[in-house]
Amino acid sequence: MKGTGILLMAQQGAEGGGLETLLMFGAIFVVFYFFMIRPQMKKQKEQRKFRESLEKGTKVVTIGGIHGKISEVKENTVIIEVEGGNRMKIEKSAIAKEFSAEEMEKTNK
Repeated sequence: MKGTGILLMAQQGAEGGGLETLLMFGAIFVVFYFFMIRPQMKKQKEQRKFRESLEKGTKVVTIGGIHGKISEVKENTVIIEVEGGNRMKIEKSAIAKEFSAEEMEKTNK
């Protein structure tokens, strides 16, 4: 009879454990969403907004590390002027960031 009581307790614990496990996975997903997915989506939105607002004369850095100044903006591409007056046609998605005067001072130090 003692063996039967232990077996019944194990089965009752398993039923409650299913709900606890489900809640634990739900909590993990919520934490994962707020610390990983949501910030990444926000960053992508800001990057897309930045690329849409590009205009002539803006100094930029590409994802390949090329520094240049935008001389022409088209729908999906931009033409940048690099050192020596050379011009390059690149995709807007290849522009990583704007190269401001503050960053230029940092690199000169």
